[in-house]
Amino acid sequence: MRTLILLALAGLGAQLVDGSLGMAYGVTSTTLLLAIGTSPAAASATVHLAEIGTTLASGAAHWRFGNVDWRVVAKIGIPGALGAFAGATFLSHLSTDLAKPVMALILLSLGAYVLARFTFLGLPKGNLGKPLRKRFLSPLGLVAGFVDATGGGGWGPVGTPAILASGRLEPRKVIGSIDTSEFLVAVAASLGFLVGLGSQGVNFAWAGALLAGGLIAAPIAAWLVRHIPPRILGSAVGGLIIITNTRTLLRSDWVTTGDSVQWAVYAALFALWGAAIAYSLREHRRQSVTASQSDADSRTTESPTTT
Repeated sequence: MRTLILLALAGLGAQLVDGSLGMAYGVTSTTLLLAIGTSPAAASATVHLAEIGTTLASGAAHWRFGNVDWRVVAKIGIPGALGAFAGATFLSHLSTDLAKPVMALILLSLGAYVLARFTFLGLPKGNLGKPLRKRFLSPLGLVAGFVDATGGGGWGPVGTPAILASGRLEPRKVIGSIDTSEFLVAVAASLGFLVGLGSQGVNFAWAGALLAGGLIAAPIAAWLVRHIPPRILGSAVGGLIIITNTRTLLRSDWVTTGDSVQWAVYAALFALWGAAIAYSLREHRRQSVTASQSDADSRTTESPTTT
């Protein structure tokens, strides 16, 4: 019972982050299952089974708050489902140890761009409103779905920064669309694991506990992402991407460091992340005050002079 309660709390926290920032449910939950001794395939299968319910609830909540672009959902979700099915089916025969550091470097670069772009320049508006093309979203979905199934998480970390970096969709709709399309990925991955593994190693009670926590957090996260300013949200997402993928690199065979060095790196990154969010918050407040003063001046100018 204690394990189920802890899993439910982990599911709640993971969905709160995922629904607010567009990533981390799969990574967080899979990491926890691996830590208690579950095999990689069974851990990913259990998490994706829970995600069928959490992504459905999250997608409905994001739709309710106007955070979903359905054209993006269709263009990225269907290829994502194909990639997830393939990744789940062949997970037991594939090794992603070599691919993880490469992917982490790519994501780290995207995260650094997103963090710098939103922190210092705010919401990219030059391309805002321009359509996201299928030739961009389809390959992205295919890769993200495959990585998600084979790595136990990755749909958000791959899809969210790539679309954010394009500057064509405001952050809340990027997150809402990614979360909604993940339902297709979760269903396809679960079917793939059913074909490849059957029910071997999948703990349905654990999946239910993760699902219960996620269902509670889904509407709260969808509300938060609508009310957090885009500039602050972009800085938060960028920092999360950097820290997550730095952790992957530091734990790979590519880097050999002691625990003290790793903790020093983490401390520096968290300090940088906190400073970036604080700067974004300060700039957002300054711009809000300036905009309010401009509106007040405009109303004063337009008002007729009474005599």
